[in-house]
Amino acid sequence: MDGQMMDFPLTLTHLLRRAETFFGDGEIVTRLPDNSFHRTNHRETLQRARQLAAALRKAGLERGDRVATLCWNHHQHHEAYFGVPCGGFVLHTLNLRLHQNDLAYIASHAGDRGVIVDRALLPLLEQFRAETPIEHVWVVEDSYEELLATADPEEWEDPELDEREAAAMCYTSGTTGRPRGVVYSHRSSVLHALGVGANNPLGMSVGIGDAVMPVVPMFHANAWGYPYLATMQGAKLVYPGPHLDPDSLLENMEHEHVTWAAGVPTIWMGILARLDAEPGRWDLSAMKAMLVGGSAVPRAMIAAFEGRHGLRICQGWGMTETSPVASTVALPYDLAEAASETRWDFQATAGFPLPFVEIRVRAGDEDVPWDGESMGELEVRGPWVAASYFDAPECADRWTDDGWFRTGDIVSMDPRGFIQIKDRSKDVIKSGGEWISSVELENALMAHRAVAEAAVIAVPDEKWGERPLAAVVLREGAAATPDELREFLAPQFAKWWLPDRIEFVGEIPKTSVGKFRKTALREQFAAEPAPSVET
Repeated sequence: MDGQMMDFPLTLTHLLRRAETFFGDGEIVTRLPDNSFHRTNHRETLQRARQLAAALRKAGLERGDRVATLCWNHHQHHEAYFGVPCGGFVLHTLNLRLHQNDLAYIASHAGDRGVIVDRALLPLLEQFRAETPIEHVWVVEDSYEELLATADPEEWEDPELDEREAAAMCYTSGTTGRPRGVVYSHRSSVLHALGVGANNPLGMSVGIGDAVMPVVPMFHANAWGYPYLATMQGAKLVYPGPHLDPDSLLENMEHEHVTWAAGVPTIWMGILARLDAEPGRWDLSAMKAMLVGGSAVPRAMIAAFEGRHGLRICQGWGMTETSPVASTVALPYDLAEAASETRWDFQATAGFPLPFVEIRVRAGDEDVPWDGESMGELEVRGPWVAASYFDAPECADRWTDDGWFRTGDIVSMDPRGFIQIKDRSKDVIKSGGEWISSVELENALMAHRAVAEAAVIAVPDEKWGERPLAAVVLREGAAATPDELREFLAPQFAKWWLPDRIEFVGEIPKTSVGKFRKTALREQFAAEPAPSVET
């Protein structure tokens, strides 16, 4: 029909050309293994991405072939984020924190033909490579450079990709069953970057004057899309390399005038402890906000960062299956100007869905009312939400007949539309036929001055079916008793919600992406039933 818009393909090649053309001098800084800083820019990095695309073709790879990475966050990994998909291949980021058996399965299931690997991670690769179809190994510090030298940036020819072609893939890191693959198209990757930028928390956009530090790993869930968003907007990128300790990250933030940083709560808990121990040591005046996701952010941590250090935390929610960001906290004008206690209540939610992400909450076949109390499973759909897992037809039941993805997250909806994550369906505690949210108990426990971390699990109970048990890590030098912690919780919850057992532990096991590994806690404690209590 006359008068229509152009059918313009949404591919990562356009982000590459945009950054080269307009933002070439924008810095990309990497903290190297020896703790020094490597400096390059968008122009040089994307020229090397072109070289990589051409060199992979010369190495015999064909359109659609999987190229894996086994790398920390650095500028060469950024090159692969563009060079692999813009060459018509599929970037497959391998999670270096997974067990070698899982890595062997993932690389084989995906059909990886080549891998780009940090020299320090070669021993890990050698533990599982023989069980995979990997033909080519390019070591970042040497043979990767030799690969690039076989091609010239001008040899790269735009493969004129269809926007629905695969650009990247990532596997879930769940604690039960086999990891499952999610394939991201060029279209979904571009729209995800636009969506993350459009729903920016606090009403501040990531732009050419910003410095973005993705602490969230590039080897899992696309580093939340920030490499693509920062490139699209011409922002400076600061990659921490293998140094994820609080002091190194704080030094990066101060030295490189970081304005936005993104990572999981466990990273920021460590940073908060260092700031509390040595307030005023680091100049973080450039910081606009820290973007935190991957698991529920304790309200106490949000309040502590802002109240004691003047730093804002913005929570987001998502999954590997949602590319991964699906919602962020963006406060409407009246809440943005509200008293801090009110703001922190809303900042502790998962916020609103991003533009084009639709949500509903279901209990069985019924919609759950948005009353802030009723709970059900969150279902989502949208242009960067997976429609199926890669080569896993046995998992088709994760999608409803009318096309919604069942997230497995149990939530309630605030009347204004804020998503309140209550639990994972596998972690929610069902006591006497009623649900208890482990997340709410954890967040409340971590507000106690003596508690560093807390994880709550269900343990078997003859009378009630399940009862809550809290595993608590105390702050260094602090003391508390189970009765003291229960008294601290009592004003906030019904009596039957309170944990029957509170166990003090040296550390809480965590998954490869920093979430509490509750399966390990259940194995440790569930064998001993909790004592029955009257409610």
